[in-house]
Amino acid sequence: MKKYLILMTALILFSSCSAQHKKVNATVVDGNLVGIANKAMLQQAPFNSWYDMFYNDYKIDGAIISQLKPHMKDVKIKLFMGTWCGDSKRETPHFYKIMDALQFDEKNIELITVDRAKSTSENDQQGFDIQRVPTVIFFRNNKEIGRFVEYPRESMEADFLKITSGQGYKHSYEN
Repeated sequence: MKKYLILMTALILFSSCSAQHKKVNATVVDGNLVGIANKAMLQQAPFNSWYDMFYNDYKIDGAIISQLKPHMKDVKIKLFMGTWCGDSKRETPHFYKIMDALQFDEKNIELITVDRAKSTSENDQQGFDIQRVPTVIFFRNNKEIGRFVEYPRESMEADFLKITSGQGYKHSYEN
């Protein structure tokens, strides 16, 4: 167990060096990442076992990606997820595959990994009303323009298009 914790600490420190000026501070707590993380951390053991599978299995809708791309200008994203959560394990790799297809700059994505109480030691979730994970919040000009919560209404790409183009999207738990 001690060797595992040392290895994970080394991986986290290595990953934080390539965080592109983000305050990466995620630590492993009870086998889960908690704090500000990055995609590279999810691509390392033990998280890569589910990350790689869901990333590789997801089929991108190229037609929607083409429509979505122009609406992603000036967008910043906060992604709240839990490495303990089945929905997060499924949807987070899908999210990153979409962002890769869009060639979206990862410096405009802040990945916040939360514990089962949906919080971090630094309270990175404070003020964002995180009820379920994953929650993807889209911002333009520092103002929230919409959010995706837990699972898609149509598809992740279609939901993101509605959010970023202002089509009146309601997430899965909105009336």
